[in-house]
Amino acid sequence: MHGFANPARFLRIARWMTPLLLISGLVLGLGSLWWGVFKAPADELQGETVRIVYLHVPTAWLGMAGWMAVAVASLTELVWRHPLAGIAARASAAPGAVFTAICLVTGSLWGRPAWGTWWVWDGRLTSMLVLLFLYFGYMALASASDQDGQGEARIPAIFGLVGAVNIPIIHYSVLWWNSLHQPPSITMGKSAMAPEFLVPLLIATLGFSLLFGGVVLARMRAILANAQAEARLRRKAMTEDFA
Repeated sequence: MHGFANPARFLRIARWMTPLLLISGLVLGLGSLWWGVFKAPADELQGETVRIVYLHVPTAWLGMAGWMAVAVASLTELVWRHPLAGIAARASAAPGAVFTAICLVTGSLWGRPAWGTWWVWDGRLTSMLVLLFLYFGYMALASASDQDGQGEARIPAIFGLVGAVNIPIIHYSVLWWNSLHQPPSITMGKSAMAPEFLVPLLIATLGFSLLFGGVVLARMRAILANAQAEARLRRKAMTEDFA
């Protein structure tokens, strides 16, 4: 892990990995969505509304995975002082929030014909909404923290770790509480979905995951570039002061 602690080494790897992940993610994601919308059959019970699952499920997965990336990077920042960990956490927050918001919107669009209402305050929906607010809170803390002050920089990392408590609540909410939301269709080692639905869904999840990784790398490169530009400006200002 510490082999990638050198920003120059990381940038060399990220320079070619970023477009690779973005392009492959777009191809797989859009291709699977096209297949799910135009080629996959309608569900016997849900009818045509089942097609939203090819967008809803991957975004729900990445909304939770995004916060886990924030939590793992925050732990690495706090314990091992990895120089890129805080940057990785900050870079993961915005795309994670976007995927969480898409999950909530698509879930409401699916819930209207399935449940007869746009929203219910059940465990799954409420905990996903809490996740979106956690993302907003983390991004606000990260933006406000002073990068030169070690104590201030630790606050977003601590928040990222504490917020991870919500992830198992989201996952198990449909089992712990009586809910309109259906239980998990895919569990470890087995699936209740027919192959004609499962295959494009897995491809869509892989595609959006690659897209997520490409966006995170692009954001990390942008954060590093801004930091390097600010450092050059400070050195230039100091030189002019002594001149």
